Amino acid sequence: MQKVERPKTLKESALESLRGAITSNLLKPGDRLVERTLCESMGVSRTVVRECIRHLESERLVVGIPNSGFIVASISDAEVKEIYEIRTLLECSAVKACSQKATPDVIKQLYKLHDEIAHHLLNDDVKTSLNITKDYYELIFKTAEKHVSWDLVEQLNSRISRLRALTLSSTGRKTSGPKDLFDIIKALEKKDSEQAGEICARHLQEAYEIAMQTDQGIEK
Repeated sequence: MQKVERPKTLKESALESLRGAITSNLLKPGDRLVERTLCESMGVSRTVVRECIRHLESERLVVGIPNSGFIVASISDAEVKEIYEIRTLLECSAVKACSQKATPDVIKQLYKLHDEIAHHLLNDDVKTSLNITKDYYELIFKTAEKHVSWDLVEQLNSRISRLRALTLSSTGRKTSGPKDLFDIIKALEKKDSEQAGEICARHLQEAYEIAMQTDQGIEK
Protein backbone atom coordinates (compact mmCIF):
# COMPACT_ATOMS: atom_id res chain seq x y z
CA MET A 1 0.00 0.00 0.00
CA GLN A 2 1.11 3.55 -0.70
CA LYS A 3 2.37 5.41 2.33
CA VAL A 4 0.03 8.19 3.45
CA GLU A 5 1.88 11.37 4.39
CA ARG A 6 0.77 13.24 7.48
CA PRO A 7 -0.68 16.66 6.62
CA LYS A 8 1.34 19.62 7.90
CA THR A 9 -0.04 21.49 10.86
CA LEU A 10 -0.69 25.23 10.63
CA LYS A 11 2.38 25.90 12.77
CA GLU A 12 4.59 23.68 10.57
CA SER A 13 3.41 25.44 7.42
CA ALA A 14 3.93 28.88 8.96
CA LEU A 15 7.37 27.89 10.27
CA GLU A 16 8.40 26.62 6.84
CA SER A 17 7.18 29.85 5.23
CA LEU A 18 8.99 32.13 7.68
CA ARG A 19 12.18 30.07 7.63
CA GLY A 20 12.11 30.09 3.82
CA ALA A 21 11.73 33.88 3.76
CA ILE A 22 14.88 34.19 5.89
CA THR A 23 17.05 31.54 4.23
CA SER A 24 16.19 32.84 0.75
CA ASN A 25 17.07 36.39 1.90
CA LEU A 26 13.55 37.74 1.35
CA LEU A 27 13.78 38.83 4.98
CA LYS A 28 17.26 40.28 5.37
CA PRO A 29 19.60 40.45 8.39
CA GLY A 30 18.51 43.23 10.70
CA ASP A 31 14.89 43.22 9.46
CA ARG A 32 12.46 43.51 12.35
CA LEU A 33 9.87 40.75 12.75
CA VAL A 34 6.60 42.57 13.33
CA GLU A 35 4.03 40.13 14.68
CA ARG A 36 1.01 41.90 13.24
CA THR A 37 2.54 42.07 9.76
CA LEU A 38 3.52 38.39 9.89
CA CYS A 39 0.03 37.42 11.08
CA GLU A 40 -1.55 39.24 8.15
CA SER A 41 0.90 37.98 5.52
CA MET A 42 0.69 34.31 6.59
CA GLY A 43 -2.93 34.32 7.75
CA VAL A 44 -2.21 32.88 11.20
CA SER A 45 -2.67 33.93 14.82
CA ARG A 46 -0.15 35.76 16.98
CA THR A 47 0.26 32.58 19.03
CA VAL A 48 1.45 30.68 15.96
CA VAL A 49 3.77 33.53 14.91
CA ARG A 50 5.31 33.67 18.38
CA GLU A 51 5.87 29.90 18.40
CA CYS A 52 7.56 30.14 14.99
CA ILE A 53 9.82 32.98 16.10
CA ARG A 54 10.87 31.07 19.21
CA HIS A 55 11.66 28.02 17.09
CA LEU A 56 13.73 30.09 14.65
CA GLU A 57 15.54 31.66 17.59
CA SER A 58 16.68 28.14 18.56
CA GLU A 59 17.99 27.73 14.98
CA ARG A 60 19.82 31.07 15.37
CA LEU A 61 18.02 32.59 12.41
CA VAL A 62 16.44 35.31 14.56
CA VAL A 63 17.66 37.10 17.66
CA GLY A 64 15.83 38.96 20.41
CA ILE A 65 16.66 42.62 21.06
CA PRO A 66 15.74 43.89 24.58
CA ASN A 67 12.64 46.09 24.46
CA SER A 68 12.56 45.87 20.64
CA GLY A 69 11.33 42.39 19.80
CA PHE A 70 13.04 40.12 17.31
CA ILE A 71 15.13 40.74 14.20
CA VAL A 72 16.65 38.50 11.54
CA ALA A 73 20.08 37.47 12.80
CA SER A 74 23.40 38.21 11.13
CA ILE A 75 26.17 35.60 10.84
CA SER A 76 29.66 36.39 12.08
CA ASP A 77 32.89 35.75 10.16
CA ALA A 78 33.82 33.14 12.74
CA GLU A 79 30.49 31.31 12.34
CA VAL A 80 30.80 31.30 8.55
CA LYS A 81 34.32 29.87 8.78
CA GLU A 82 33.26 27.18 11.24
CA ILE A 83 30.17 26.19 9.27
CA TYR A 84 32.22 25.69 6.10
CA GLU A 85 34.88 23.76 8.01
CA ILE A 86 32.23 21.40 9.38
CA ARG A 87 30.58 21.06 5.97
CA THR A 88 33.91 20.23 4.32
CA LEU A 89 34.66 17.49 6.84
CA LEU A 90 31.20 15.92 6.71
CA GLU A 91 30.32 16.38 3.02
CA CYS A 92 33.68 15.27 1.62
CA SER A 93 33.57 12.18 3.81
CA ALA A 94 30.01 11.46 2.66
CA VAL A 95 30.69 11.79 -1.08
CA LYS A 96 33.75 9.53 -0.79
CA ALA A 97 31.74 6.85 1.01
CA CYS A 98 28.81 7.30 -1.38
CA SER A 99 31.06 6.61 -4.36
CA GLN A 100 31.47 3.02 -3.16
CA LYS A 101 27.80 2.43 -2.36
CA ALA A 102 25.83 4.36 -5.02
CA THR A 103 23.70 2.12 -7.22
CA PRO A 104 22.66 3.07 -10.78
CA ASP A 105 19.26 4.04 -9.36
CA VAL A 106 20.86 6.43 -6.85
CA ILE A 107 22.97 7.98 -9.62
CA LYS A 108 19.83 8.44 -11.72
CA GLN A 109 18.05 10.14 -8.81
CA LEU A 110 21.02 12.47 -8.25
CA TYR A 111 21.09 13.49 -11.92
CA LYS A 112 17.35 14.23 -11.71
CA LEU A 113 17.82 16.36 -8.59
CA HIS A 114 20.72 18.20 -10.25
CA ASP A 115 18.59 19.00 -13.30
CA GLU A 116 15.82 20.37 -11.07
CA ILE A 117 18.28 22.51 -9.08
CA ALA A 118 19.80 23.96 -12.27
CA HIS A 119 16.37 24.61 -13.78
CA HIS A 120 15.05 26.50 -10.76
CA LEU A 121 18.22 28.57 -10.43
CA LEU A 122 18.04 29.61 -14.07
CA ASN A 123 14.49 30.77 -13.35
CA ASP A 124 15.64 32.65 -10.23
CA ASP A 125 13.64 30.35 -7.96
CA VAL A 126 16.25 30.19 -5.20
CA LYS A 127 13.86 28.94 -2.51
CA THR A 128 12.88 25.79 -4.45
CA SER A 129 16.47 25.15 -5.52
CA LEU A 130 17.59 25.30 -1.87
CA ASN A 131 14.99 22.72 -0.87
CA ILE A 132 16.06 20.38 -3.69
CA THR A 133 19.74 20.90 -2.85
CA LYS A 134 18.96 19.62 0.65
CA ASP A 135 17.39 16.50 -0.94
CA TYR A 136 20.51 16.05 -3.11
CA TYR A 137 22.84 16.00 -0.12
CA GLU A 138 20.46 13.92 2.00
CA LEU A 139 20.50 11.21 -0.67
CA ILE A 140 24.31 11.25 -0.74
CA PHE A 141 24.63 11.05 3.05
CA LYS A 142 22.04 8.30 3.44
CA THR A 143 23.45 6.26 0.55
CA ALA A 144 26.85 6.59 2.24
CA GLU A 145 25.19 5.41 5.49
CA LYS A 146 26.45 8.54 7.23
CA HIS A 147 23.32 8.89 9.36
CA VAL A 148 24.91 10.58 12.39
CA SER A 149 26.73 13.00 10.09
CA TRP A 150 23.44 13.86 8.38
CA ASP A 151 21.84 14.53 11.78
CA LEU A 152 24.60 17.06 12.44
CA VAL A 153 24.15 18.67 9.00
CA GLU A 154 20.41 18.94 9.58
CA GLN A 155 21.03 20.93 12.75
CA LEU A 156 22.94 23.46 10.62
CA ASN A 157 20.72 23.28 7.55
CA SER A 158 18.87 26.54 8.13
CA ARG A 159 22.13 28.48 8.33
CA ILE A 160 23.64 26.44 5.49
CA SER A 161 20.67 27.29 3.25
CA ARG A 162 21.00 30.94 4.19
CA LEU A 163 24.68 30.98 3.21
CA ARG A 164 23.84 29.18 -0.04
CA ALA A 165 21.29 31.88 -0.85
CA LEU A 166 23.92 34.58 -0.22
CA THR A 167 26.56 32.89 -2.40
CA LEU A 168 24.04 32.33 -5.20
CA SER A 169 23.77 36.10 -5.57
CA SER A 170 27.37 36.08 -6.81
CA THR A 171 27.93 36.41 -10.56
CA GLY A 172 28.16 33.00 -12.18
CA ARG A 173 27.43 30.95 -9.03
CA LYS A 174 24.00 29.94 -10.31
CA THR A 175 25.74 28.02 -13.10
CA SER A 176 29.09 27.07 -11.51
CA GLY A 177 27.39 25.66 -8.40
CA PRO A 178 25.18 23.18 -10.29
CA LYS A 179 28.15 22.26 -12.51
CA ASP A 180 30.08 21.20 -9.41
CA LEU A 181 27.12 19.10 -8.26
CA PHE A 182 27.01 17.49 -11.72
CA ASP A 183 30.76 16.76 -11.62
CA ILE A 184 30.38 15.15 -8.19
CA ILE A 185 27.76 12.79 -9.63
CA LYS A 186 30.05 11.92 -12.55
CA ALA A 187 32.81 11.02 -10.06
CA LEU A 188 30.35 8.95 -8.01
CA GLU A 189 29.25 7.17 -11.17
CA LYS A 190 32.89 6.25 -11.88
CA LYS A 191 33.34 5.24 -8.22
CA ASP A 192 36.25 7.65 -8.03
CA SER A 193 36.15 8.62 -4.35
CA GLU A 194 39.23 10.85 -4.48
CA GLN A 195 37.91 12.93 -7.39
CA ALA A 196 34.49 13.22 -5.75
CA GLY A 197 36.11 14.45 -2.54
CA GLU A 198 38.32 16.94 -4.38
CA ILE A 199 35.39 18.44 -6.31
CA CYS A 200 33.34 18.68 -3.12
CA ALA A 201 36.20 20.41 -1.26
CA ARG A 202 36.77 22.86 -4.13
CA HIS A 203 33.04 23.62 -4.35
CA LEU A 204 32.89 24.45 -0.64
CA GLN A 205 36.09 26.50 -0.66
CA GLU A 206 34.76 28.64 -3.50
CA ALA A 207 31.43 29.07 -1.71
CA TYR A 208 33.25 30.07 1.50
CA GLU A 209 35.32 32.69 -0.31
CA ILE A 210 32.20 34.16 -1.94
CA ALA A 211 30.38 34.23 1.41
CA MET A 212 33.26 36.10 3.05
CA GLN A 213 33.27 38.70 0.26
CA THR A 214 29.59 39.60 0.67
CA ASP A 215 28.56 42.34 3.05
CA GLN A 216 24.98 41.09 3.24
CA GLY A 217 24.24 39.32 6.52
CA ILE A 218 27.89 38.71 7.46
CA GLU A 219 29.18 40.53 10.52
CA LYS A 220 32.71 41.77 9.80
